[in-house]
Amino acid sequence: IITAPRHSSRTNEGSSSTSLSMKLTLYGSQGSRSPLVNWGAYEIGEAITMGDLSQNPHPFNQIPCLTDDNDVRVFESGAILQYIYSNSDNDSVTGDSASRKAAIASWISWANASLDPICFLETPEGKVYDTGLKKPNRRIDALDQILSNQDYLLPDGFSTADVAVASYLLYVPQFFGSIDLSRWPNVVRYMKRCAERPKYAEAFGTQVQQSLVGSLDGMMEGSGGDKPKKNWLGL
Repeated sequence: IITAPRHSSRTNEGSSSTSLSMKLTLYGSQGSRSPLVNWGAYEIGEAITMGDLSQNPHPFNQIPCLTDDNDVRVFESGAILQYIYSNSDNDSVTGDSASRKAAIASWISWANASLDPICFLETPEGKVYDTGLKKPNRRIDALDQILSNQDYLLPDGFSTADVAVASYLLYVPQFFGSIDLSRWPNVVRYMKRCAERPKYAEAFGTQVQQSLVGSLDGMMEGSGGDKPKKNWLGL
């Protein structure tokens, strides 16, 4: 059984005030899925304050969970990403067309409903024990085909959709150090492209970023799965 470690929360320092009209507080930790929320917020210029986990308002005491000073509480990573994106006052977001907003919402939902169960195989108790990416998968084949013609999920460039999808994909080599995804070369290149973004490092840490980029480079060279190795969690 693979269990992500939990670390104490911290406040994001050095960020400018959020462009949303309310303060965003995220309850989460580095060893969970919550950094993907940080990543999504940072990419569109939103600041996040990390909350005290002892005060976590999640109804099931899980993470991540987001609140603001307008009495909003959002839980589930996809729902949080969608909330931040939809309510941002950042110019790069408010100018999005209806079709682009719909595409982003669709990819966020796909990441949670379809990609998550492929990336993480769970016991009935909800404990991750393996990844479905060790075997061929038609949905990932289709994703690889999409990414053969464009750098990101939307033809016009990086978006919150990529945060949702790439985060789950990038968790796999973090937790399963010997994984080889080279059967999907376009997906691997996409993962590296996303992992190299400065805001990814800001959210997940430079150590994680460097480890992932090295691992993905190995897969691109056709040697990613030959030699088992410890990942950043020591697994």
